Amino acid sequence: MLKKKNSLNIQILSYFLLFSILLLGFLWLFQVIFLDSFYRKEKLLDIKRVADNIKINQYNANLSDVLEELSFDNEVCVEIANKDNTYFYKTEFFGKGCIREEKERKQYMQLFINSELKENVYEIENKIFDTESLLYAVKLDNNRYAFINTSIDPIDSTTKILEKQLIIVTILVLLLSFVISYFISKYLSKPIITINDQAKNLSKGNFNIEFDDKSNIKELNELSNTLNYAKEELAKTEELRRDLMANVSHDLKTPLTMIKAYAEMTTDLHSNNKKKQKEDVEIIIQETDRLTNLVSDILDLSKMQSNINNLNIEEFDLIKLTVDILKRYKLYQETENYKFVFNHNKDEVLIKADKNKIEQVLYNLINNAINYTGEDNKVIVNIESDKETKVEITDTGKGIKEEELPYIWDRYYKNNKKHKRNLVGTGLGLSIVKHILEAHNYKYGVNTKIDQGTTFYFIIK
Repeated sequence: MLKKKNSLNIQILSYFLLFSILLLGFLWLFQVIFLDSFYRKEKLLDIKRVADNIKINQYNANLSDVLEELSFDNEVCVEIANKDNTYFYKTEFFGKGCIREEKERKQYMQLFINSELKENVYEIENKIFDTESLLYAVKLDNNRYAFINTSIDPIDSTTKILEKQLIIVTILVLLLSFVISYFISKYLSKPIITINDQAKNLSKGNFNIEFDDKSNIKELNELSNTLNYAKEELAKTEELRRDLMANVSHDLKTPLTMIKAYAEMTTDLHSNNKKKQKEDVEIIIQETDRLTNLVSDILDLSKMQSNINNLNIEEFDLIKLTVDILKRYKLYQETENYKFVFNHNKDEVLIKADKNKIEQVLYNLINNAINYTGEDNKVIVNIESDKETKVEITDTGKGIKEEELPYIWDRYYKNNKKHKRNLVGTGLGLSIVKHILEAHNYKYGVNTKIDQGTTFYFIIK
């Protein structure tokens, strides 16, 4: 069962109120519940600091002045006694913090001297003022002891005042937190809700929306920029998808139409003419081969994109492979007057790669050059091998515009945006080339000049 999700407004409101409640909880704990223990610890630290000062100044000639100042500043009473519990020094008793009953003081002082402890704290009831006092005893040396006492004032009334004050503060803080968190949640959630609504429209195929990147929140601007980029890429993908469907449909329809037409001619018009029938059958075979190549290219591209194809690495001669591929175009040399120029600086170049796929790369790049070369019908293949082997296939056509270069590797991308039936190939060649070269981790690219031709290249490590 799916857990019900709260809106962003509710979540921000809830977190803000929770934070306020926790903050108020800490205030109640430390200002009311733990106030008494905190007060006692502070008073004890005060008399311990006085004791430390006495230790430092116990042999000072002006000890009496030091003790008077410490007593006055810290509101404590100080007595220094010898081991036999006779006074060496004591401050004048003032204020209700001092235990004035000498018998009671002497009792605790003697108790500490006999205990042979270095320090100890005694909680004593001051009967005169009906308060509690702390008596801190510390051993100064083998014959001298210091006793510091101070009162612990009752803080019940203070606590009650704080409780009343905190009740008012709690109510005000919660109300203020609710109001502030409400407006903050509205402020933060509004652009997110807008982006969400626009993203829903984007998912429905509406690419005319524009995500606003002028928010005061950096992350929202980054999200808007990312979505704008995604929108542009999706729009390009959608356009390419439409082109692909149109082009594939065209390439499928054309050979099928030709096959049907020549099949009808064979049976109807040329049923008694064996020579014409043979020509019709040859054309049907050629168009069937073209249809087979198109389907094969689509399947190859799909497999490469799905990472189904694994590379079968083997060592082979790149020069011999190229010569064998160029032999296949002898028909175009004889019938279409194409010229194929093959330049290489070595008679043998051994490389380790997937031979079938490299053959497919060369075949597709040569097909591409045939389709787009100039009026001279010239295609040039260069292989230069040194530390690396660079393969170049050049045509003499019109070149490619700079703004179109990033898209030429996409399926069925056409620089004139209108698909014409290729002399050879299927229109998927460059996309297949891209996937094969990237699978081999080969660097590849294109150099082009308008009206001076285009060179596709790849570098074998």
